[in-house]
Amino acid sequence: MTTATRVDYPNPLIPGFNPDPSVVRVGDDFYIVTSTFEYLPAIPVYHSTDFVEWTQIGNVATRMDQVGVEDVTTGGGVWAPTIRYRDGVFYVIVTIAMGRGCIVFTATDPAGPWSDGTIIEGVGGIDPDLAWDDDGTALVTFSGLMTTGPDLGAHHGVQQVRVDLEAGRSLEEPRSLWSGTGLKFPEAPHLYQRGDYWYLMIAEGGTERGHGVSIARSSSPYGPFEGYAANPFLSARSTSRPIQNTGHGDLVETPDGGTSIVLLGMRPRGLTQAFSALGRETFVTRIDWVDDWPVAQPVELRPRPGIVEYDITFHNVEGRSLDDGWLAIRQEPVDVAKFDIDGRLVLTGDGSTLDDPRPQFVGRRQLHQTARFATTVDVTQGTGGLAARYDEDHHYEIEATGGPESTIIVARARLASLVQEWSVMLPGGPVELVIDAVPPTGGGFGPALMTSDVVRLQASAGGKTFTLAEVDGRYLSAETAASFTGRVVGLYATTGRVAFAGLRYRGSED
Repeated sequence: MTTATRVDYPNPLIPGFNPDPSVVRVGDDFYIVTSTFEYLPAIPVYHSTDFVEWTQIGNVATRMDQVGVEDVTTGGGVWAPTIRYRDGVFYVIVTIAMGRGCIVFTATDPAGPWSDGTIIEGVGGIDPDLAWDDDGTALVTFSGLMTTGPDLGAHHGVQQVRVDLEAGRSLEEPRSLWSGTGLKFPEAPHLYQRGDYWYLMIAEGGTERGHGVSIARSSSPYGPFEGYAANPFLSARSTSRPIQNTGHGDLVETPDGGTSIVLLGMRPRGLTQAFSALGRETFVTRIDWVDDWPVAQPVELRPRPGIVEYDITFHNVEGRSLDDGWLAIRQEPVDVAKFDIDGRLVLTGDGSTLDDPRPQFVGRRQLHQTARFATTVDVTQGTGGLAARYDEDHHYEIEATGGPESTIIVARARLASLVQEWSVMLPGGPVELVIDAVPPTGGGFGPALMTSDVVRLQASAGGKTFTLAEVDGRYLSAETAASFTGRVVGLYATTGRVAFAGLRYRGSED
């Protein structure tokens, strides 16, 4: 058994909507990428030198033509990237589900720019991994879950194919490597060489409460692979741990000298741990090696203390550009938001709403269980507001429309086919709109104990403040929306020209 002086890294390591993490170490630098589904820019790149503090330094795909997600259905798009490094080049291989298929992006600087992307023909599944055998041949190992064509939904286990990365073609027919332990959806494979063995690590059990990580080993990257007797060697299933759905992991040698696994997890709240407001986040836990097999420690909750408070509208006012953390839906943020001469962010409505596939919306990930988003909006020439979104069928918003004398405020909750609205008239002029996500109150075994949080929709103008609605947060959670993403809160316009002076954020783990 190998041991080292271990650091208890923060958990979540990267909070908010950051699922399916993959990690690579290059010298003393660490890089993590995560899934983005229908959002652009796609595949955020996070960097750290100590594995504690992480900064987003860019995105792999900043243009629509790199990923082609303009028409993907909710739940489709950019799935499960893997990041690797070889001979001075960074590689990200990813599946665009219901879209372009398996693509490899390359860069010499992980902050970008990245290449246009090369489609790899012959890889018909999801969650591709990239490794190289002892002769330098590139190996793509992937889950055989089919996302297009007549075999949609069929699963063929974990498969592998040798590829020519530059030409974008397979060098052989895919071969089966391992089908896991018999749990559903063997996916998220990663292939590693460590000591005398090649290890094939996968996720099993689905990405819900039964999620786990299993592993097998072989003397060759081509197999045959022997499964670990203790599989799944990491899972939170049938426990009351605060972090659930743990799985989809990637191994890394950490600065403390040990091995850790970076993986996705969720923080469900409520009496039965039923609802997760933030969706799938990135976590970490340490690994010990016993008889050349990994032994994982439970994924413990270690949130960063204190309150985070900042203005996240313009990180580059002089250059008039949005920073890397802004997201748009099936389109690029630059096509949605512009700056006026006063430095305000301006969105122009095109008649679409948040019920539509491509609304005029730009937003940020909610990063804390307790969070406040606030903006000051000028709607004298249009209609728009502030929204919290999971997908087209699950969103809460507070919307303003009006002129110099008065402003009409409408709060709205969309829950699949159900819509509820509340309204109030406020004085004309600038309006502050607020979305608060707060812990539920109340005792006993009532609804307050069953939900994730309460979402409060509030507006202020002319010295008057109104709370229009307090909506149950469980309906804006991963378990209800089931869209694989997380809460994204931001600015939108439906008609006319709407100008926003700032988007202010305050978050904590209360």
